[in-house]
Amino acid sequence: MKVPWAVLIGAVLIPLGASGGNGQSRQNPPPIMSPPPGTSNSPLGRNDPMGTDPLNGRMEQQQIRSRNSDRQKRLVSDTDRLVTLVKQLKEEVETSNKPLEPNDVQKRAEEIEKLAKSVKDRMKG
Repeated sequence: MKVPWAVLIGAVLIPLGASGGNGQSRQNPPPIMSPPPGTSNSPLGRNDPMGTDPLNGRMEQQQIRSRNSDRQKRLVSDTDRLVTLVKQLKEEVETSNKPLEPNDVQKRAEEIEKLAKSVKDRMKG
């Protein structure tokens, strides 16, 4: 089967468009413009690619202080609990007239050890 030359030529010319042969088949899209100075392209209304926004810095400092405060409160709470557990174990050992169950002492000692390790790791930061 032979394809007529007109069909082949039409298949080639149709994608080029009917621009009258001036060489332009489509209009060029408008150039992309950046926002004027003083305006922003960020969703929060700030254009700060370098991260030097003073508000952002203050928020970061506030978050750091908040985390440090929470960490300090937890350290104090855990340390108080650690002291209480150690005192209880000491009193129990000192005031006991009968031999202590090794399992009870071991469980308390493990709990104290675990809490002490947690406090130590948290103090490292």
